[in-house]
Amino acid sequence: MPLLDSASIMAFSATADADRAKAFYRDQLGLRLVSDEPYALVFEAGGTMLRVQRVKEVRVAQYTALGWQVPDIAAKVEELEKAGVKFEHYGMPGQDEKGIWTPPGSTAKVAWFKDPDGNILSLTQF
Repeated sequence: MPLLDSASIMAFSATADADRAKAFYRDQLGLRLVSDEPYALVFEAGGTMLRVQRVKEVRVAQYTALGWQVPDIAAKVEELEKAGVKFEHYGMPGQDEKGIWTPPGSTAKVAWFKDPDGNILSLTQF
């Protein structure tokens, strides 16, 4: 008996500085701002609702909190770099000068970047 298989999923992130987060998600990442509410900024991201919650303090996870699947990661990294996004370099074998990592034995590619609050975000090409 499927319970949530046909329900739309929502994504969540957090910010301690809503103005800075709004500029990042809207202006740098190009997401459409749907609503600026007292408790969250609401964006539309490829058909998924992203609620960036307003909090006093962000407790940053040490893992990817939010990611996008893209068809051409190199092109998307270049576009985002032009918009001022900085990609992370973790020194892993298989990570190139742009920060794009190809896991050993895989054709997938991943690149990580952070939002202004330090949340780790990613791009993945399968």
